[in-house]
Amino acid sequence: MPGPVFAYRLEPARTPEAGLLAAMAREQVESGLRASWDAARIAWHIRHPDSVVLAARAGTAIAGFAIMRYGDDSAHLNLLAVAPGHRRRGIARRLMNWLEGTALTAGTFTIGLELRAGNLAARAFYASLGYRELGSVPGYYQGVESAIRMERDLRSAPAAPGESGPPR
Repeated sequence: MPGPVFAYRLEPARTPEAGLLAAMAREQVESGLRASWDAARIAWHIRHPDSVVLAARAGTAIAGFAIMRYGDDSAHLNLLAVAPGHRRRGIARRLMNWLEGTALTAGTFTIGLELRAGNLAARAFYASLGYRELGSVPGYYQGVESAIRMERDLRSAPAAPGESGPPR
C-alpha cells in the first residue's frame, strides 16, 4: 500500500521571494534576536552557484524552505524553516532528504549545522536524521544564546526509515 501523498512541491526559491523567506526566518528561526537573514542575504544565496535555497510550495504559498551551502568537502545547512500551519507534515524531512541527496550526488559526504541550544524539537529532529551533536558554542547567536553544532556523515549515519536515497 503506498504511503500518504506529499502535497507540496520542492522547487528552487526565486530571487523575488527573498523578502518573504527573510520574514519566515525572522519569525521561525530568529525570534527574539536581531534579524541577520535579511532579503539581500537570502537573495545572494539564491543567486550563488554554491548555494541552494529550496522551497516547499503548497499551491502558490511557501510552506517551508531551507538554505544549504555546498563546499568541496562538506555542506552547511544555514536555515530550515516551516510555517506553523504546515508543520508535522513531513516538509522539513523532505527538504533535508532532497538536500542530502544532492550532496551525495555531488560527492559531498558531511553536512554541518548549528541550531539554538534551547530548540529541543529541532535537536530531536536532526538526531532522528542521523545528525550527532558535536558540542555547544556559547553566545553563538549574537551573544544572547548558545548554539549546538551538529554534523552528519552521509556515508555512515542512516537516514530515517523511508527517507534514504537520492531525491526523486
